[in-house]
Amino acid sequence: MSVPMEIARRVADAVLYEGYLLYPYRASAAKNRVRWQFGVLVPPAFTATAEPSASVTECVLERAEDAVVRLRLRFLHVRTRSVERAEGDDHRPVAELRSGERTYLTFDEATEREVEAVLPIAALLDAEQTVQVRVPGDRSAELIIAPTGRQEGRVVSEHLPLRASLRAVAERVPGPYDLVRLRVRVENTDGWDQPDGTREQALRRSLVSAHLLIGVTGGAFVSLLDPPEWARPVAESCRNEHTWPVLVGEPGHRDVVLSSPIILYDYPDIAPESPGELFDSTEIDEILHLRTLTLTEEETREARATDPRAARLLDMVGDLPPEVVERLHGVIRYLGAPQEKPPETPWWDPAADAAVSPETDSVIVSGVAVAKGSRVRLVPGRRRADAHDMFLTGRTARVEAVLLDLDGARHLAVTLDDDPGADLHRSHGRFLYFAPDEVEPLGDEVAG
Repeated sequence: MSVPMEIARRVADAVLYEGYLLYPYRASAAKNRVRWQFGVLVPPAFTATAEPSASVTECVLERAEDAVVRLRLRFLHVRTRSVERAEGDDHRPVAELRSGERTYLTFDEATEREVEAVLPIAALLDAEQTVQVRVPGDRSAELIIAPTGRQEGRVVSEHLPLRASLRAVAERVPGPYDLVRLRVRVENTDGWDQPDGTREQALRRSLVSAHLLIGVTGGAFVSLLDPPEWARPVAESCRNEHTWPVLVGEPGHRDVVLSSPIILYDYPDIAPESPGELFDSTEIDEILHLRTLTLTEEETREARATDPRAARLLDMVGDLPPEVVERLHGVIRYLGAPQEKPPETPWWDPAADAAVSPETDSVIVSGVAVAKGSRVRLVPGRRRADAHDMFLTGRTARVEAVLLDLDGARHLAVTLDDDPGADLHRSHGRFLYFAPDEVEPLGDEVAG
C-alpha cells in the first residue's frame, strides 16, 4: 500500500468508527442506545427517519483521460448479538447472562466491509459503470458453558444480507484546462419491504459509516476546498450529497481523495500523540483516557461485556506508560507572532460594539419579534453537521440573548424549557445557539 493511501486509511478508520461506542463504553449508557449516526445509507423503503439511501461524490481531476481510478467503498455491517438462557431443551432471549466471572450482554456489534473496483477514466467517459455489492448473511451460535461444565445458554450472532451498488461516470469539462468531473453514487439497493419497521431493524440492512477512498494513477485531483483560481468554477459546480470529499495523504500529493460522511479539511491526519482507537474522535484523548480510568469495577465489567473493542480499549488505557499519558496533555503545533498590545475589550465581547445589546436586541421570525424572554420551538436546519441536533427537534426553549456575529448574522442563545440545569446554564452563560430560521416563535407567550 502506498504512503498516501496508508495515511488515508488511518483517517478513514477513524471515520469508520467515529461514534461506534461512546464513553463510558457501556451498553446501558443512554448515548449508546441510539447508535450509528454517521454515513448511514438505509434501505430505500425505510423513510421513518429521513436518512438517505444513497450518497453522491463529485470531484475533479486534471490530466486524467488516460488515468485509472481505484474506488474503495468501506462501511460497517451491523451484527446482532443476542444472549439466550438455556431452559430445558429450549433457549430464551435475555438482556444479560452471567456465567462464572464472565458477563454476556445482548448488544449489536459491527463488521468491517470493503469493496474495491478499478476503472479506467476512458471507460467512464463512454458510459456509466456499475459495480454490484453483495454481502451474504450468516448466523452463528457460541455456547455458554459454566465452570461446572453445564450449558447455561448461548450467544447467537447474525448478519443479514446486504445489497448495494457503486455507479461511476466521468465527463470532460469544456475549456482549456483538460479537466474531468468524476461522479460516484453509492446506493443501498436492498429490497427490504418493511416501511413501518423500526430504525433498529433497518440498520441491519444498512451501510453504516459508509465512505469512499478514491485513488488515481496517471492523473491528479483538484482540491474542492481550496482549488486554484482557474479551476474554482468547476470545483464549485460539484454537487456532493451526504459526503465531503477531501484530499488525503502526504500534504501536497493529489492522488487520493477521502469522501467522508463527516466534515474534514484537506490532508487530515491522526494526531501522533493518540494512543489508539477511542471511537470518539471529536473528543480529547486525554479526557477520554482519564475518564475511563474512573470507571468503577462494575462499570468496567459491563463495558468489557458490551463489545470486544471496548474490552481492548480498556486494556490499552490501563496499560499506557506514564510518558505516553504525559504526551496526551497537549502540544503546540503552530506558533504565531506575539501581539504587541492586547485590545482593551476583546473582539468577541459584545461590549466591544456599543451598537450591540444582546439583552434588548430582537430579530423578526415569521413576522414575530423574538427577544430575550421569548419562547420558541427548535427546528434545527439541514446545514447542521452535529448529530446531537436531531434530538432537539421539536423541543421548546427560552431565548436568553440575541447575538450578532462578525458577518452580521443574528443568532439566538437559548436554554431548554425542560432542562433541570437551565438555571445553572443561565448563571454561567452556557447556552445552545440557533439561527433565526431554526426556531418557530410560540406566539406572544414569554417565559417566566
